[in-house]
Order: sequence, then structure tokens, then C-alpha cells
Amino acid sequence: MTEKSQENTVLIGTKPVMNYVVACMTYFNAGSNNVILKARGRATSLAVDVVEVLRRSFIKDLEIKKINIGTEELKRYEGQTANVSTLEIVISKPK
Repeated sequence: MTEKSQENTVLIGTKPVMNYVVACMTYFNAGSNNVILKARGRATSLAVDVVEVLRRSFIKDLEIKKINIGTEELKRYEGQTANVSTLEIVISKPK
């Protein structure tokens, strides 16, 4: 990934939905055309909630450009591995 694409990435974790909505709005208000939401595991449903709140309440014509799904293999204790689902959503605000 290029350095430019890292600037507009929001990593979804365990904070409330509105924290991530505000982060996305901050990127859009700063002039970014695209924002990338990245989530893993249980946070994937939170990423979907963030996009829906943005679409319904803040940016009515928000476009979902791309959705990538995948699986990461994480190393756990004692050499065990675990598969974790990943989700990446690219959204854009029309000009």
C-alpha cells in the first residue's frame, strides 16, 4: 500500500460506533475522497454499523466502492494458530 492510502484508514476496534463515524467524517472534511475501514474478528459487524450510520445520518449519497473479506492466521500460545476474519470497506463521498 502507498503512504497516501494509509492516511485515510480507520481501524475498527472496541470503541463506540460514533467514535469511528467522527473519524470518517474528519477525513472527509479534510478533503479525502476515500476512507478505508478495516476490522478483524468481532469488530467486523461494528464496521458495517459505522458505514450504515454514515449513510443514513451524515452522507446520504455515500458510495461503497469496494468490500474485501479474508482470513488471517494468528499465532497463539503454545504454537497454536487461530483463523480470524478480516473486513475492509472502501467508502467514498461524491464530489
